[in-house]
Amino acid sequence: MKRRTLAAVAALALSAACLPALAQAPAPKTLKVVAHADLKILDPTFTTAYISRNFGYMVYDTLFAQDSTGKPQPQMVEKYTASKDGKQWSFTLRPGLKFSDGSAVTSADAVASLQRWAARDSLGRAMTASGAEWKQGDARTFTLTLTEPFGMVLDALAKPSGFPPVILPERLARMPATAPLTEVLGSGPFIFKRDEWVPGNKAVFVRNPNYVARSEPPNGLAGSKKSNFERVEWLYLPDSNSAIAALKRGEVDIVEQLQPDYIAPLRTDSTVKIGSGGAYQGFLVMNQLHPPFNNPKVRQALLQAVNQERFVAAMGYPLDMRMAYCPTFFICGSPNETSAGAEPYRKADVAKAKKMLADAGYKGEKVVLLVPSDVPYLNAEALMAAQTMKSIGINVDAQNLDWASIGARRAKRDAPEAGGWNMYVTVAGEFDANSPISNAYLGAACGNTLPGWPCDKQLDDLRTAWLKETVPAKRRELLDAFQARAYEAVPYINAGQYSAAFAARANLKGLDKLWAGMPMFWALDR
Repeated sequence: MKRRTLAAVAALALSAACLPALAQAPAPKTLKVVAHADLKILDPTFTTAYISRNFGYMVYDTLFAQDSTGKPQPQMVEKYTASKDGKQWSFTLRPGLKFSDGSAVTSADAVASLQRWAARDSLGRAMTASGAEWKQGDARTFTLTLTEPFGMVLDALAKPSGFPPVILPERLARMPATAPLTEVLGSGPFIFKRDEWVPGNKAVFVRNPNYVARSEPPNGLAGSKKSNFERVEWLYLPDSNSAIAALKRGEVDIVEQLQPDYIAPLRTDSTVKIGSGGAYQGFLVMNQLHPPFNNPKVRQALLQAVNQERFVAAMGYPLDMRMAYCPTFFICGSPNETSAGAEPYRKADVAKAKKMLADAGYKGEKVVLLVPSDVPYLNAEALMAAQTMKSIGINVDAQNLDWASIGARRAKRDAPEAGGWNMYVTVAGEFDANSPISNAYLGAACGNTLPGWPCDKQLDDLRTAWLKETVPAKRRELLDAFQARAYEAVPYINAGQYSAAFAARANLKGLDKLWAGMPMFWALDR
């Protein structure tokens, strides 16, 4: 009995000795990010919202990825071949790829994921129109067969935004694409901690122990995505003052999208670094299923009234970060910049716009404008849209919602009076606006799933011709013809171009690797 008592005392003493060591166990190395929006939709193949795209890059991986020069590089793919005529492609996955639950990534997962993506994405649909057929071989190989050459196969598989072709488990990829997936299982650098997810407050990710990184260093979205941080927290702080105060105190490491009003003051703060988030354009997206914007003449009238300089000034960007006027749908300064078709609209003319609206037969229909209440620059863009519409006599019903709710509501096809909408505003980065195919809002194929549902056969035919043309001079002619038609069909309105910015603690390393607003947090260190 005495021996047992002594043993128990010794065990208690040992436990007590261990307590300080346990108490001093280091906390996981954590990166805290103020995200630009609240996370609600967990499926990057369902919505073009950037917060869902960014979520996708945290937990999923892609077959190919663009490097910092925009060139497609193999990511999950080990090797690939293409026939001389460009109609036969074969791909081999890297060995040992696993989903975060430890199950193997196979060619069946890749094929099912690409089929799901192709049903929604503009590049995917264009490949399908070229007769694309995906087939799995053994566990690591799959093929693509085309009935006609498609010169952008690798560009499509490395598409960075809009609907990036992330790889899902086959059973999830086979789910109907008419509703967002709610289960998350990826092979990317992080695991989503659903048990710590607090919508409207926080999303948490931890390093994926089953992630199989490439050997190359991070380069744009290509290369290794092995994180230097064990844990990443996305914090939703819609109040900009609170976000900037937390950054200055070192309570957060990075503010993903810096509100324009804070750019000038933070430029003089030695504890903070400001980086470029890439070129962006403001978009006025009109619902073309319902009056009045189902009439292209009404859309043209509104376009005539839009003063781009006033829009980007209202959004608050300093002079050195905004353009007075950009005539192209494809990002000024990009290889596809063109002014074709823009001449009649170079100067905003309210009087002319009023006459165009009357000639279009506008009957005073109420226009439901969705106004983001929690993103200041989008709120300013929406208020300027309301002011512009009212200036030419459009009956505006401005409805305030948070951005995440707008992301859900914009998918509704219902009439505005039945809970739908007529217009919302957004912005698109250079990846989502720099060509006829990457710019999803110019995807006017009738029957598309894009909110706004533009439908213009001539525009879609011109885009298809541009895709197939291989002679540079003829391709340029088709690009100009495409934009000229876009100014007639007006699938959306360009509200002006500016350069976005992020702000980060100066002690963060690797900030130079952050690229055009993409969430490459795996490249950072402290």
